[in-house]
Amino acid sequence: MVRAMTELPYPIEPLDLSAPLDRHRATVLKEWIDWNGHMNVGYYIVAFDKATDTLCTQLGVGWEYTREKIGMTFVLEAHVTYDREVREGDPLRITTQVLDYDTKRVHYFHTMHHGSEGWVAATNELILMNIDYETRRSAPWQPETYRRLE
Repeated sequence: MVRAMTELPYPIEPLDLSAPLDRHRATVLKEWIDWNGHMNVGYYIVAFDKATDTLCTQLGVGWEYTREKIGMTFVLEAHVTYDREVREGDPLRITTQVLDYDTKRVHYFHTMHHGSEGWVAATNELILMNIDYETRRSAPWQPETYRRLE
């Protein structure tokens, strides 16, 4: 059974309508470096996943959403490009652009920039689906999340 509520039972940060969303910052960690001396391909996904957390927090479907047993989000599809290498200690700035959405999914695009020099290091295009906590099946977004997507 899908629980739709008019308000979520936890505080949500103010909605940032910037396009692209430009809130996520990170630093390339030592453990992310491979034998080639640059960030391993798998850790690009980790960095992008953390940027997805930032988007989910904006939409009200972050950690609290699952902790409160309302729902979860699952990635259905992902595509990554690797444009330039980043190295240990490099600052990262990841921007996010919502491309499309419907009642259960959001299609979005991350761009990883070198945090101080500005060039593009990688991109990540994804489709995320809302999941009901109890049934673990797709479910419509909560009204507040859908409002924020609109």
